Amino acid sequence: MTLPEYDRDEGLDGNAIAGLLFDVFGTELTMATYECASCGAHGLLAETEVYLRAPGTVVRCRRCRSVLMVLVDAREPTCVDLRGLNRLDAP
Repeated sequence: MTLPEYDRDEGLDGNAIAGLLFDVFGTELTMATYECASCGAHGLLAETEVYLRAPGTVVRCRRCRSVLMVLVDAREPTCVDLRGLNRLDAP
């Protein structure tokens, strides 16, 4: 999947990866709620900070800036690391 072109140096909101999340998880997740494993903050994935310039897509907590998830496209499968989340609840 091709992501939209943005200034890749600045953080975007979670809506920027709506299509990628749908491709990986098979459902719309921007309105899913999360809990940060680092600071305990709760929020919507749509409100997270997303960086597309890293090796892969990095999703960070807006409160403490810890990494919540990393998505890396390894040719066909997309590898997903969710270690920064205590919870992820689909809407």
